[in-house]
Amino acid sequence: MRVMRSVVLAAAAAFAMIITAFVIPQSAQAHGVTMFPGSRTFLCWQDGLRENGAIDPYNPACDAAVAQSGTTPLYNWFAVLRSDGAGRTSGFIPDGQICSGGTGGPYDFSAYNAVRNDWPKTHLTSGANIQIRHSNWAAHPGSFDLYITRNGWSPNSPLRWADLEKFGTVSNPPQSGGVGGLNYYYWNSTLPSGKSGDHILFIHWKRSDSNENFYSCSDVVFDGGNGEVTGVGPGGGQSPGPTDTPTQNPDADCQATFRGTDNGWAGHFQGEVTVRNTGTTALNGWTVSWTYTGGQGFSGSPWNATLTGQPPNVVAKNASYNGQLAPNASTTFGFNATGSVPSPVPTLTCTSP
Repeated sequence: MRVMRSVVLAAAAAFAMIITAFVIPQSAQAHGVTMFPGSRTFLCWQDGLRENGAIDPYNPACDAAVAQSGTTPLYNWFAVLRSDGAGRTSGFIPDGQICSGGTGGPYDFSAYNAVRNDWPKTHLTSGANIQIRHSNWAAHPGSFDLYITRNGWSPNSPLRWADLEKFGTVSNPPQSGGVGGLNYYYWNSTLPSGKSGDHILFIHWKRSDSNENFYSCSDVVFDGGNGEVTGVGPGGGQSPGPTDTPTQNPDADCQATFRGTDNGWAGHFQGEVTVRNTGTTALNGWTVSWTYTGGQGFSGSPWNATLTGQPPNVVAKNASYNGQLAPNASTTFGFNATGSVPSPVPTLTCTSP
């Protein structure tokens, strides 16, 4: 079964940001939750956002959260914070309230503590190296502590501090762009090995210039996935399967295969490109290019690749962590797109330095 990564509608996002400017108190300065693997509030915002700026979730867990606390928390998806956090964890935020940062923040995120198995999920591979992306709605110095639920944790019980084990810390990572939009801090992290099934990835952002702290819960499932998301959009984000056939450049050691999937959302589709080393020596970086002829575009940034050429002449380069491919090794990057699935599919050119 194929799975889709969540859809971000560019026009809707811009509209929602305008609305958010009126929703957020002017005193609020710093915000951020994890955008990949997507936090509950971020993916529920994506799931519910409509082209007119309204929020009307498809996902049942997101819908229940909106029924409990309204849409204001989702218009402020990046504001799960405590101004008095001061790096505190257990004994400060009660067990069962970790995903909301307790009840002392500017918005009521308590609905996002709900014990449910139908939150949007990101599919990952235990032990893999991924690029974590955390919203930089406002930029401040500080550190990010990374936690994952312990083996044996039950997703059918409230999240406790004792359920979490720390596996990394990063300080002052780089940013993808300016603050106040869908840009983010980013860093590479190796996921813990020996994980399977459902888990929660929790990130605690601690400002070093104030006591303000931020809290972010991302529902993940370790099933050999590569960052795909389910539980977002019509049909719960379940792809009905590919509607075209792959194509590739057959004459190079670096080969790329394109696949487009109708995700059930009119005017949008999901794309996936697999890059494979068919040669006898290792590839040290790759670039894939193709030309759209039907007016297709991108809805948000690709994952596991960097976009360096815009449609119709698309150019995508490897991320920092997946550019080296041994003979017969492959990697995959994906993206959400606007328009219809290309037919015929474009011919891809894959090159390596």
